[in-house]
Formats: sequence, structure tokens, C-alpha cells
Amino acid sequence: MKILESVLLIILIITAIAAPLQKRLLGTVIVYTAFGLTMALLWMLLQAPDLAITEAAVGAGVTGVLFILTLYKVKQLKGGRDE
Repeated sequence: MKILESVLLIILIITAIAAPLQKRLLGTVIVYTAFGLTMALLWMLLQAPDLAITEAAVGAGVTGVLFILTLYKVKQLKGGRDE
């Protein structure tokens, strides 16, 4: 169990460093979503299922979808198409 926790903590640190270093915004959103899912797994290992469900739903799910929709809308506005 300790090995799995250590591996997840290393992945968490890597994703936390990699997110702001991405050149493309979509890459940042993907890394941020990976961070949220890794954090949810860590909460499960720490026997905090309520926090794990919240992190998976809000941190990785809803926020990721909202970021992707925002990127789509911003790109659409830059392209000159109006809705």
C-alpha cells in the first residue's frame, strides 16, 4: 500500500509541475484533470471516500468539462464566428 501511495504522490507532484508548463491550453486542462483524478485516488487510499467522490466529480469532472467548453468558445470567438 505504501508503494502505491508513493507512486501516486510522485504522479501528483509531476502533474502539479507540468500543468503550468504546458504550451497549449488544452494540454493544461488534460494535465489538471489527471491531477484531480490522482488526488481522488489518494483520498480513497487515505480512506476518505466522501472527499474522493467530491474531488472526482468537481475537480476532475465538472471543472474539466467547463474548461474545455470555455476553450471551445474562446477559439470560436477568435475565429470570427458568432452564435
